[in-house]
Amino acid sequence: MTEILLLLLLLALPPPAAVALTAEGLALLAFKAAATDDPYSALSRWSESDPDPCGWPGVRCANASSSSSSSAPRVVVSVAVAGKNISGYIPSELGSLLFLRRLNLHGNRLSGGIPAALSNASSLHSLYLYGNRLTGALPAAALCDLPRLQNLDVSGNALSGEVPLDLRGCRSLQRLVLARNAFSGELPAGVWPEMPSLQQLDLSSNAFNGSLPPDLGELPRLAGTLNLSHNRFSGVVPPELGRLPATVTLDLRFNNLSGAIPQTGSLASQGPTAFLNNPGLCGYPLQVPCRAVPPPTQSPTPPGTTTPLPSSTASASDRGHQQPIRTGLIALISVADAAGVALVGIILVYVYWKVKDRKEHHRGCYRDDDDDGDGGDSSKTGLCRCMLWRHGGSDNSSDASSGDDGDGEAGKYSSGGVGGEGELVAIDRGFRVELDELLRSSAYVLGKGGKGIVYKVVVANGTTPVAVRRLGGGGGGADRCKEFAAEARAVGRVRHPNVVRLRAYYWSADEKLVVTDFVGNGNLATALRGRPGQTALSWSARLKIARGAARGLAYLHECSPRRFVHGEVKPSNILLDADFTPRVADFGLARLLAVAGCAPDGPPSSGGGAGGLLGGAIPYVKPPATAPGAGPDRFAGGGYRAPEARAAAGASAKPTQKWDVFSFGVVLLELLTGRGPAADHASPSTSASFSAPVSGSTATDRSGSGEHGGGAVPEVVRWVRRGFEEDARPVAEMVDPALLRGPALPKKEVVAAFHVALACTEVDPELRPRMKAVADSLDKIGS
Repeated sequence: MTEILLLLLLLALPPPAAVALTAEGLALLAFKAAATDDPYSALSRWSESDPDPCGWPGVRCANASSSSSSSAPRVVVSVAVAGKNISGYIPSELGSLLFLRRLNLHGNRLSGGIPAALSNASSLHSLYLYGNRLTGALPAAALCDLPRLQNLDVSGNALSGEVPLDLRGCRSLQRLVLARNAFSGELPAGVWPEMPSLQQLDLSSNAFNGSLPPDLGELPRLAGTLNLSHNRFSGVVPPELGRLPATVTLDLRFNNLSGAIPQTGSLASQGPTAFLNNPGLCGYPLQVPCRAVPPPTQSPTPPGTTTPLPSSTASASDRGHQQPIRTGLIALISVADAAGVALVGIILVYVYWKVKDRKEHHRGCYRDDDDDGDGGDSSKTGLCRCMLWRHGGSDNSSDASSGDDGDGEAGKYSSGGVGGEGELVAIDRGFRVELDELLRSSAYVLGKGGKGIVYKVVVANGTTPVAVRRLGGGGGGADRCKEFAAEARAVGRVRHPNVVRLRAYYWSADEKLVVTDFVGNGNLATALRGRPGQTALSWSARLKIARGAARGLAYLHECSPRRFVHGEVKPSNILLDADFTPRVADFGLARLLAVAGCAPDGPPSSGGGAGGLLGGAIPYVKPPATAPGAGPDRFAGGGYRAPEARAAAGASAKPTQKWDVFSFGVVLLELLTGRGPAADHASPSTSASFSAPVSGSTATDRSGSGEHGGGAVPEVVRWVRRGFEEDARPVAEMVDPALLRGPALPKKEVVAAFHVALACTEVDPELRPRMKAVADSLDKIGS
């Protein structure tokens, strides 16, 4: 009887664990065995005693079939062991994971080659191996056999050899990043037209040479930056690159290119940064003239073909030829004299009217000369006029149509101040108000803070509301007064339907005011948080706000008289009117405050809620104190500022347009996710050990996880980037839940907007697109 009981007990015991481990688990254990050093013990919990690998850190599984039954087999679909400084090599056994969609091993110290056997993982669509020590050639033939491969990033390794022709087999590839390797040779022609889905191409920091293949211009879906910098390319810039989409930013820096830069297609809209450090390049937009040798006007007479004429005949011939030459010279001199007299007359008339204009219309310090060198609206290119008119904006059409006159009339309508101590100066003739009326009118305070008091005033017999910012007292002599007037006129010349318009300014010894349009529906920060009784912003409203704000910033960057940099883009500085048309506010304010002696002249100290009062309608409320790590003020200077802006906060660095692009990207992510820049997005599916920073890694960290500065990028940027590149989270898990409660979301539009935001928030400023490209990309969404 005892023997029977023992036998039954043995039969009831489970089989040995090693036998129960699945084949996928054994393949993953091959990677653990290939790891020679694991300093963070990232693979310590990968054990052969487990029945399957689905509970291992960094491993994600899903049902093999669409059935939701609990009995459906689960298979490995993602392996993400990134940023752990693991040494070793990539075993070919990983190719046996037939359902693997994403393999992310970036930020380690893996060496050896990329195994061609990875092509056996037929479901693989994303392969991230950047930031390792991989060597050898790129197995393009094998990798392009993967029918679903969309993302291939092997940058920051030591791969070598030429770019193989086999790449043309990667017809589904969307992102190809080969930067910072040791690739060499010429780029093959005939490859790029065979990759119609390619959206990102980065070949920078290699040793490529030869000429640029013209068929690089045949990438119809390319977006962001085409980066070919830091190579050895020579020859001319192919005019065919002008066929690239207008949203593409070109980077050809640090090569050996030569010749004139073609002005065809999208090449004509590239900035000078795209062509720097090519000593042989010339022409626009570089300040290097092309010295062309003029063709000879007359072919020289071949020697030995003429016969000397008799002296009498020669003299007559000479006299016959000299007469028309002398007559032509006389006519040319006469025309030059007449032109010179006319030019002098024009100059005298111009000087007379300028002097007369100053005397009649500019008392005290005010001048109408462009001592700041900005020029008026008449200097705007056709591109800028297109940007202003293309998107409508009838509310400003009357002003814009008289832009040239308006600029010339700056300060011509002036209302004398009390006792003659100051003067209210209107920027153009479209705005008329007396200073006494402005001071007597009923007003209520909109906000109060470090940037002065803002209040609403209704003028013109109670029909026109304006916003007045009182900058305070402070001294300042005639020179500072002139500087303030020049700054205010420059800001006032900016006219765009998505930018708050400055209408007038006032200067006296004890009072400085700026008067702007009043925008009466609050700002984006309040609209996202929601007001009592207000429904959440719909997707169409959010897309409209993003498009309008991008247009306004693009106009400031590309077409305003000074190519303004905002320097403090955040939701509270994006005002909304009654139909949720956005208006960018507070640009140029920091400089006006500094000139008025009311604030330091340097990078603005951005917060989460103190800005956006210029022209706004929501009373300022002091933000509540937040715990460290929460709220929009977690980062010094505000969570919307670019990493390089926060790094240079104490060095009085001058803001750049790429700072604005990054800040707009964070605002766009807030529109999409409903979360501020420093919100906590900890995911229960991601082990804490898999988000620790890497020490000593030299790889570029596009996720901003801390390898280069420790958390310099806002948390919302890192969270979304991980969701797209590592965790493969569904978009529904990242989008604002308020959007999911409304009508069905257009997934393609939302994903496209996420990609625009991620491009704007690249850690490297040179990889960020220009605001014009951002605005164009948003306009294409849903169209």
